[in-house]
This record gives sequence, structure tokens and C-alpha cells, in this order.
Amino acid sequence: MADSEIRRWVLENDWLEAIVALPGQLFYNTGINTYIWVLSNRKEERRKGKVQLIDATGCYAKMRRSLGDKRHEITDEQIREITGLFQTFGESKIVKIFDATEFGYRKITVERPLRLNFCISPERIERLSGEGAFERLATSKKKGDAGAAEIAEGRRQQDLVLSVLREMAGDEVYTDRQRFEKVLVAGFRKRGVKLDGAVKKAIISALSERDETAPACLDAKGMPEADPDLRDTENVPLKESISGYFEREVLPHVPDAWINESVTDQKDGQVGKVGYEINFNRYFYTYTPPRPLEEIEAEIKGLEAEILVMVKGMMG
Repeated sequence: MADSEIRRWVLENDWLEAIVALPGQLFYNTGINTYIWVLSNRKEERRKGKVQLIDATGCYAKMRRSLGDKRHEITDEQIREITGLFQTFGESKIVKIFDATEFGYRKITVERPLRLNFCISPERIERLSGEGAFERLATSKKKGDAGAAEIAEGRRQQDLVLSVLREMAGDEVYTDRQRFEKVLVAGFRKRGVKLDGAVKKAIISALSERDETAPACLDAKGMPEADPDLRDTENVPLKESISGYFEREVLPHVPDAWINESVTDQKDGQVGKVGYEINFNRYFYTYTPPRPLEEIEAEIKGLEAEILVMVKGMMG
């Protein structure tokens, strides 16, 4: 089970009472951040549907003697302080209380249309040799003479396709895939060659280039086809509507985007996959502005002066 699924299971069953962020350097031979999860299946009424976050990272005393990475310890008094914060269940600078849904989101898949232009140019014809379906024409799973015969026939077909394309070569650029496909098929038919579906797809792929100015390529239903290279995801907070978030955060930047509604959550069947994330820094981070440039510059000049004095002293 993935981490997000474990968090979902705990939060949607309302078993999480609190998370306590402990100070760093508490344990021997490890510097990882440590958190205590307080779980209960018998929450008090005031805690139902809520999660308490306690930032106890500053509750520590320095050890007289460090043990590896362990340089801090939590005193009995500090343990009582942290316990008191939990029991009080009130907000402060280091305590925040949220609805459990605050940590949930739906990961939606955002699509953008595939935009291509097409040209039967010598340069693009050369790309065809790298297309899988075209390469596989000259392969065989058979052994011996039968396999050799299939490979020879495949190479003949490859040469025929390349020959037809070279006869059709030109500098005309098409931006309508359906129109280009008709031109391509007609050109092969005129020369008595019927294209296999997979090979035709390989030819169209080789002769295409992405073109942001071209109209969207359409699928068999007349709908815009998604460009897998432009596919993206957005995490929509559970408290927000997907449509509202999409209109506010996505469409102003990519007006041609749409939500892939076939990507749904396995549990509730709704659009977007549900996940949960609890990021302490998001709730307790305090911005510290950088020092003024003048102050930094003065400090650098002071250090330079000190270094010069030291160098002169060394040189006598």
C-alpha cells in the first residue's frame, strides 16, 4: 500500500488525533525528521473530523556530550509541555488544528491537444527507418529458409514504401492530419500500393512535426487528441470544486487544456485520484527576509580588510 493510501485510510476513518513534529538530532546515527502520530478509534467529540498539528521542533535541550548524530534530548518538563499542548487542544504559534479534509486532494490529469504539421520532405522520409512498425517489416520469428524469405519480403516492402514516398516528395506543408492522410493514401493507391494500418501510422508519425500554430489533431470521434508530451497533473484540494480550480489555476495559462475525465479514483469513481499529504512546513514555515544588500556588502568589505591585514602580517 502506497504512503498516500495509508494516510487516506487513517484520515478517512478519522483515526488521526494529532501529529507531533519532534526536534532534530534526537537519535543516534540518523538525522531524519521524526513525527509522532497519535491515533485513536474513540475520539472525543471535539476532536471528531479534526487533526491537531504540534510543532515541537524547538522543545529540546542540548546534550553535554553528543552521541554520533544525537545532540539533543527532550527533558521531562518539555514532555509535560508537549503533552499539555495536546490535551488543551487549542491553537497557538506552534499548534494548528485542521479539518481532516484539509490534507486531501484530487490529482486530476490535464490534457492539451496534439498539434502537428506534415510534409513529405527528404529529411522526414529518412526518419521512417527509426519507426518501430516500419522496422518490424524486415523481421521474422520463423527460422531457417522460411524466416529468411519473410525478412527478404519485408525489405522489399520497405524499399517499395520508401520509393513511393520519394516520388511524392515535395515542400508542401499540411496542418490538417485527416487531409494529409487522404493525400498520402491516394498517392500510394495511385502507384498500386496498399498501406498496412500500422505502417501507415508509422509513415504519418515520421512525416510529422509538432507545430503550436497548427489546429488540433482530431480522433475518430472528431474530438481533440491529447498530446502525451504535454500531459500534466494538478492536485485540487478536496475542499475545492475541480471545475473552479481548473478555471482559476489552469485555463488562464493554457486555454486549450481540458480535464481527462477517464482518470478516476478507484474507491469513489469520481474524476481525479484522491491522495493525502501532510506537509508541516506549509503550516509552520515563517518567512525570514534576506539581509539588506548594503549590510552584506559592508560585511564582505570588512572581511576583505581583515584578510589583507593577515596577509601583510604573514609577509612581515
